[in-house]
Amino acid sequence: MRILGIDPGFAITGFSIIDYEGNKFKLITAGAILTEAHTSFPLRLEKIYNDLTNIIEEYKPDALSIEELFFNNNAKTAINVAQARGVILVATKLKRSTNF
Repeated sequence: MRILGIDPGFAITGFSIIDYEGNKFKLITAGAILTEAHTSFPLRLEKIYNDLTNIIEEYKPDALSIEELFFNNNAKTAINVAQARGVILVATKLKRSTNF
């Protein structure tokens, strides 16, 4: 089984691709989708969507694990990260393998 793991963010979205076979995990790749600070927010979300769909098309994961959001006191950051997480969920839904 191939698993796509995602740590959502609007500046940095971390990801990894892991294969699980015979009770063992093997890291295939890991990286980050980076967006520039002075880019408009809609364009940052578009980059996250486009890069993530390319990752899904290349690695064809069977399952998805996405980190839940936790914020203490910065509501603006929380809202922006939540919007990025929403884009990530849409991308994985539209480009999904059968098990997502």
